[in-house]
Amino acid sequence: MKTQCLIPLLLAGVLSAMPALADELLIEHVEKTADIARPQLGQSMDQVRAQWGEPEKMDGPVGEPPITRWEYEVFTVYFEGDKVIHSVVKQQAAEILTAEPEPAP
Repeated sequence: MKTQCLIPLLLAGVLSAMPALADELLIEHVEKTADIARPQLGQSMDQVRAQWGEPEKMDGPVGEPPITRWEYEVFTVYFEGDKVIHSVVKQQAAEILTAEPEPAP
């Protein structure tokens, strides 16, 4: 009977610690990706195309105001109309680009 009472308590303790861990991981990810070059707020579609080339995939425009998403290998760019409103480094790319070099044997 006592074991049945302990399991929910242990589970509650583990689950209550998870949000703090997720916050810490998110902050680490943001800090790691801060220096990775990507389109900046306010750039036009033409400026992004000139600097980064054609996107691998384009979605939109959708909604009002019109939002368009361009996918590149390393990041995703979101436009409102013709201007960048956000760019996000893809997690997999961030892990590769920010990985610590392995020590030489």
